[in-house]
Amino acid sequence: MKRTIKHIFFDLDHTLWDFDKNSGLTFDKIFKLNNIEVELDHFLSVYEPINLKYWKLYREERVSKHDLRYGRLKEAFDAINFNIHDNIINTLSEDYIVHLASFNHLFEDTFDILDYLKSKYTLHIITNGFEEAQERKMRTSNIRHYFKTVTNSEMVGVKKPNPKIFTFALNLAEAEPHESIMIGDSLEADIIGAKKLNMDTIHFDYKKINTNNAFKKVTYLKEIKNFL
Repeated sequence: MKRTIKHIFFDLDHTLWDFDKNSGLTFDKIFKLNNIEVELDHFLSVYEPINLKYWKLYREERVSKHDLRYGRLKEAFDAINFNIHDNIINTLSEDYIVHLASFNHLFEDTFDILDYLKSKYTLHIITNGFEEAQERKMRTSNIRHYFKTVTNSEMVGVKKPNPKIFTFALNLAEAEPHESIMIGDSLEADIIGAKKLNMDTIHFDYKKINTNNAFKKVTYLKEIKNFL
């Protein structure tokens, strides 16, 4: 059966909002604020995979919000053999959230693709990110107005790929699964999660790691025009 898409649901971090770039700038800022002398590129090369690991644990309800924020920093500093007190880690953890949304780099062609889609579809966000940070990110980067609804995991009490967050988002948007499409960078959280509810999907594979031809994918946002 041919689908008629009316609603597009985007992930935010790593899909529209350039998390890695903004995160690196945030660490540069908060390390200087707190007089932490580490080689930034080396720290980030260690931190980024640790952060992804903790987000996976967070999605699986195996760590709390506090454990994620503390643990990813503690483990990264330990990995580079940098001695740091727990109270400084906790300060850095808070400073990171405060300053992260002050940076507003988006992926290439974000405004172009949102402008292209907004007249044809109703746009929404589904994110696992923390509510207070996600709203600030969208407003600082000037994309909040594109989206009719924003669903975050803290509103629902579960995280993607749990079907409950997709069901909540669909109900909030007054959308049916068969007329909706999910666009995101995570195969597990965004694509497989949405597929379980019979939503269409496009994988934003900007790191070019998806070898599974079963899913529609793009490596640049402008390529969404090939499907919508």
